[in-house]
Amino acid sequence: MSPYAPKTVVPVERTRAEIERLLTQKYGAKAFVYAVRADFTRIEFEMNGRRIRFQMPLPQEKDFYSKREFEQALRTKWRCLLLTIKGKLESVENEIETFDDAFLPQIVLPSNETLGEWARPQIVEIYQLGQMPPLLTA
Repeated sequence: MSPYAPKTVVPVERTRAEIERLLTQKYGAKAFVYAVRADFTRIEFEMNGRRIRFQMPLPQEKDFYSKREFEQALRTKWRCLLLTIKGKLESVENEIETFDDAFLPQIVLPSNETLGEWARPQIVEIYQLGQMPPLLTA
């Protein structure tokens, strides 16, 4: 169990709405959408000329002894997502980092993958080879 909000009673729906309000009302996101599947949830928003995507894996009920524990894990996970997004926005607001630096892994590229999804395999390869790829490809 996460050390953050392990006993939260805030319903998932309320946390999701809080994320939407934070993004659209407080920080001026131009668009907001979310989707939920059994195994993950996705939140996307447009801000500062960028499309940002968070895809969060969800706990699975089969991994818990009781429905109550499972629902608690869901609430905790959503509160952690809110904390993550709020922390990044506050970091930008307080000029600790730029918007792009704060959200770099979540920026959606024209290929519809995030920069993090695109870069992760390349980072693995760089460390395996111990060298940077050439700047220009043939």
